[in-house]
Amino acid sequence: MKNRELAPLTTWLRLAKAYHETNHAQALALLKATAKWLRTISPAAAASLEEGLEETVAVVRLGVPELLRKTLATTNPIESAFSVAESVTRRVKRWRDGDMRQRWCVAGLRDAESCFHRVKGDKHMPQFLKELERLVAPKTLDDRRKQA
Repeated sequence: MKNRELAPLTTWLRLAKAYHETNHAQALALLKATAKWLRTISPAAAASLEEGLEETVAVVRLGVPELLRKTLATTNPIESAFSVAESVTRRVKRWRDGDMRQRWCVAGLRDAESCFHRVKGDKHMPQFLKELERLVAPKTLDDRRKQA
């Protein structure tokens, strides 16, 4: 088999290895190596991977447990919500103004909310939120002044 024929499987295996890594630096290194390898086969795919490289492994950097990481590391929840909202807004025949657009979009997202299931790994959410708070909230008055 030629390199191009093996590319999808090899790419998937490389990405899976990186996404299952628990060490942030190692996960980042694996993704960079995958992007470098992928550039020879598909520069567009490599560019897509490199575009959000740091964000891709943010859940690893935050120390999110694997079960919760599986949900947070994908775009599936937001894509699902947008899909439901799209099907609701598709029913509108005439858009009158910006407020109407906003109301219909919110109505679609509210419908999507009823379709959501419990987040896998939800028991780890307090740990995840605590880590986010630690990273985002300034610890002292001096830190707040530095950020201003």
